[in-house]
Amino acid sequence: MSLILYRNTNLTIEELKERLENEKLLGFYSNQPLDTRDLLDNITGWMEIQQLYNGALKEISTKLEILDNEFQMNYTYNPIHHMECRLKSLQSIIHKMDRLNVKKSMESMRENITDISGIRVICRYLDDVYIIEKLLLAQDDVKFIRRKDYIKEPKESGYRSLHLLVKVPVFLSQRKEEIPVEIQLRTIPMDYWASLEHQLQYKNNGQKIADHHEELKDCANHLAAIEETMKHIHRDTVNLENFSLKKIDSQ
Repeated sequence: MSLILYRNTNLTIEELKERLENEKLLGFYSNQPLDTRDLLDNITGWMEIQQLYNGALKEISTKLEILDNEFQMNYTYNPIHHMECRLKSLQSIIHKMDRLNVKKSMESMRENITDISGIRVICRYLDDVYIIEKLLLAQDDVKFIRRKDYIKEPKESGYRSLHLLVKVPVFLSQRKEEIPVEIQLRTIPMDYWASLEHQLQYKNNGQKIADHHEELKDCANHLAAIEETMKHIHRDTVNLENFSLKKIDSQ
């Protein structure tokens, strides 16, 4: 059974009130402080969004956990090492809306910010990334939106990961809504590299890290070579007779 880590960025209503008043994070309508009615309306809207997008995270993480458990039962190994779930913070959403230069409203938030719900799936082997993708997208209540394969075509920095955007239904007491979830599938070495590179960028504010661009890219390439070797060893030692890896390779 894989470990699921939830990064809870939810705020209580009182915490939201304090943050709104102090930082004006939801000053959607003007640069002036919101009046009480606007403040309460925005708090209510944000709390509803939190509930919906948290529900979508739970839907996806449960689906992935079931798939992982089935593999353990059938093939005596878990393709998923662990999962990390996070709800994008209110401050990050507002900053992203600023970067995108989109209207600041709850409707605009839901229309333009597709990564409010995010889950990172850390797999053991390279094959496992594509196995999990294939099985998850085969489920009829998972709606595929888009895909970016930074494993087969790494970013210039050396970053490697498979990004999926899907929608899943969230059932409420009186309605159903389809909510987007961003899924990042990567292996343990990919996550190791990405986590350390991100930490270096953050700690140095991106100023000195550019001097080590080629070194970091070399590290990513060395890890990729090791992964290829481990993939072939894994294929030779684990019996997956009922699951064709050749079909995945040809995709």
